[in-house]
Amino acid sequence: MEYFFNEQQQMLRNLARKIAQERVLPVRAELDEKEEFPWAIMKELAEVGMFRIFIPEEYGGVGGGCLDLCLVVEELSRVCSGVAVSYAATALGCSPILAYGTTEQKRRYLPDIADGKRLAAFAITEPEAGSDVGAIQTSAVRQKDGYVLNGLKHFITNGGEAEIYTVIAITDPAERAASAFIVERGTPGFSFGRKERKMGIRCSATRELIFQDCRVPKENLFGAQGSGFIVAVRTWDRSRPGIGAQAVGIAQGALEEAVAYATSRTQFGRPIFSLQAIQHLLADMATELEAARVLVYAVARAIDAGAKRFEEEAAMAKLFASEMAMKVTTNVVQIFGGVGYMRDYPVEKMMRDAKITQIYEGTNQIQRNAIASGVLRRGAKRE
Repeated sequence: MEYFFNEQQQMLRNLARKIAQERVLPVRAELDEKEEFPWAIMKELAEVGMFRIFIPEEYGGVGGGCLDLCLVVEELSRVCSGVAVSYAATALGCSPILAYGTTEQKRRYLPDIADGKRLAAFAITEPEAGSDVGAIQTSAVRQKDGYVLNGLKHFITNGGEAEIYTVIAITDPAERAASAFIVERGTPGFSFGRKERKMGIRCSATRELIFQDCRVPKENLFGAQGSGFIVAVRTWDRSRPGIGAQAVGIAQGALEEAVAYATSRTQFGRPIFSLQAIQHLLADMATELEAARVLVYAVARAIDAGAKRFEEEAAMAKLFASEMAMKVTTNVVQIFGGVGYMRDYPVEKMMRDAKITQIYEGTNQIQRNAIASGVLRRGAKRE
C-alpha cells in the first residue's frame, strides 16, 4: 500500500530497517536472554542521527514529527521491541521539555539528546499510583533556592541508563496539585533501586528511582507550578501513537515469521500454508495489521498537522494496535505449534513483547475510558 511518505520519512524507514536487520537481529536473542541494555545499538542509532528526529533544528535536530518517530519505532520493533522502546523512551522523556520547557532549558538539554550523548526518561508511576496517577506520593517541597524531592518511582523505562529524567511530583498536597521537574542523574539524593525482571522487552531497563532529600534548583521546574498532571496527560496523548507503532512492528515481524514457517513446514504431505485453516488465520492477521498501521499513521499525521484535540484518536491507535499485536502473536505461536513455544524460535519472544503494549502508557481499559468520554462528548453535542 502507498503511504505517501516524504523523502525524509522514506529515508528514515529504510535506515531503521537496515539497522534492525544488520545490527539488531544478530544479537536479539542474546540481549533478551541476558536482559542486557543495548548500549552498542543506541550508540549506532546516535551515529546515524536517529535521536535528532524528534528534536527541532535550532537544538541540533532535524525537526521531524510524530510520524517520523513512529516509522523508526515500527521498524526496530519488527525485529526487537526491547531495543525499540529503549530508543523511544528518550523521545518520551524529552517530550515535556519540548512542549513546556523554557528556551534556556531546551538549550541546556536538547542538543545532547539530539547527539545521543544523553538518554532521557519519563517518571510518574509509583507502587500505589499506576492507572490512578492522581495517587502519586512523591513530593517536591518549595524552598528558597528550589525544591526538595522525596519519594519512589517504579517501572521507569530507561531507569538507571538515562541521564535526564522528567519527574512528576506533588507540590501542593492540600490541592493534590503536581509539578514537573528535570532531574539529572548524579544529583545528590537521587539514586536507583531494583531493576525489574520482565516477561518481555527484556533488554530494556526498567528500574526504581529513589529520591531522598533530593535538591533540585528552581530552574529545573518546567511549565507552571501545579501543571504536572496536565504535562503528563498531554505527553501521553502524543506518545500513544508510538506504542501503536511498536505494536504494529511486533505484529509485522511475527506475521513474516509465520509466512516463512507455513511455506516451509510440511504436514500431511504438503506445506501447511496450503491448509485453508492456516490461510484464513494469515488473511485475518494481515487485514487487522494493515488496519492498525493505517490508524496509527493517520493519528500521527493529524498530530503533525497541528490538530488541537487528538486524545481520543491517540487512545484508539494504542488500543487497537496493541490488541491486534497480542492476537497476531498468539495466533503465530499457534501456527508454529510446539516449536513456537520454544525459545529457539523468535515468535515466543514476540508474544511476550506484545503483552506490554496493552499495559504501559495507560492500560487498554484506561484507553477505552478515554474513547468512551469522547463518544459521550460528541453525542451530547448532537442533541
